[in-house]
Amino acid sequence: MRSLLLLTTTLIFTASLFAQEGIDFSKSNWKDILAKAKAEDKAIFMDAYTTWCGPCKMMSRQVFTDASVGTFYNENFINAKIDMEAGEGIELAELYEVRAYPTLLFIDGDGQLLHRAVGYHDAEQFVKLGRDALDPSSRLSTMSARFAEGDRNPEFLYRYALAAMNSMSPDAEAAVQTYLENKEDWSDVETMQLIFESAESADSKLFDYIIEKRAAFAELYGEYNVLGKLQQMIISSLDPSGTPEETLAKADAQFQKAFPEDAAMMSANFRMNYFRMLGQVDEFAETAINYYEKYGSESSMELNNIAWSFFENVEDQKMLEKAVKWAEKSVELEDAYYNNDTLASLYYKTGDKKKAKKAAEHAIELAKENGEDYSATKELLDKIKKM
Repeated sequence: MRSLLLLTTTLIFTASLFAQEGIDFSKSNWKDILAKAKAEDKAIFMDAYTTWCGPCKMMSRQVFTDASVGTFYNENFINAKIDMEAGEGIELAELYEVRAYPTLLFIDGDGQLLHRAVGYHDAEQFVKLGRDALDPSSRLSTMSARFAEGDRNPEFLYRYALAAMNSMSPDAEAAVQTYLENKEDWSDVETMQLIFESAESADSKLFDYIIEKRAAFAELYGEYNVLGKLQQMIISSLDPSGTPEETLAKADAQFQKAFPEDAAMMSANFRMNYFRMLGQVDEFAETAINYYEKYGSESSMELNNIAWSFFENVEDQKMLEKAVKWAEKSVELEDAYYNNDTLASLYYKTGDKKKAKKAAEHAIELAKENGEDYSATKELLDKIKKM
């Protein structure tokens, strides 16, 4: 009996120890959290999260439960975990300009923002972030005040621009722009990295600079990533409220500037995706056919994706026959479950029962071999048999 009692006591004690590990998040409302922080002369750490955010869940599971993290944050902060899309979190998201998740906020008892960061941090990075928030000289709020007061020391400007950009601070654009305006030579690696990471729109001088120094940026990031960055900047600069004619004309001009040798192909590809985004099915189908007839593709996945888009959205039989050809080529390039299912679906939609049945049965065979879920194709096969 004594052994059983001792074992039970040990288990309870062990469980209580585990219960104390990790961050202890307050269950109080925001007003009471502020009052407690002020009364205890502590800053607040707020995990600004959403229920659908993957990195938020990873931090909750892997970082906030860490014993060393819990010890540091429980000792130094009042901790709050607030869903930005529910309850008072909606107002707080607007107040602190939360635009990405997770956003990690450090706030004083008066509700003034001290420091912020964005994205997943491992335990070591997260503790360092907390130490920076406790150090007035490292806080974003301190750097912001120095910047507002006119401090234009190059080393400080670089640190502030980098910190503001990485934390998605509302002042990031102004900080980066001021740093670059006060620096004559942009060719050092640190400045080029800052330019590449902060550049957003093709309407900015940074777009022209990346084009001018494209080879140098390619050495740092790779040609593929530079190409993707320029495309992203072009798309970001387009006005979603503009007319199709205005949008396409602007896109054409910017593709010509960034990719003079491939501008026609890239404009054609953009047109196809632009009309798909707008939900203008006829224009999408026509531009897609024009694009693939002229430029083609050797990517099985790309051909499958466009063929499936036609299956889902297009009713014109002649246009669907084009999609059948893309799906057939996709299967030639890679005989897989996903594209045989697309091919079977298109054969079914165009009324070719024999080919549809054969493609569906082959898709199911491949799915069985690879342990894939083929329930949708089984439903399709039942429909084909009833044709």
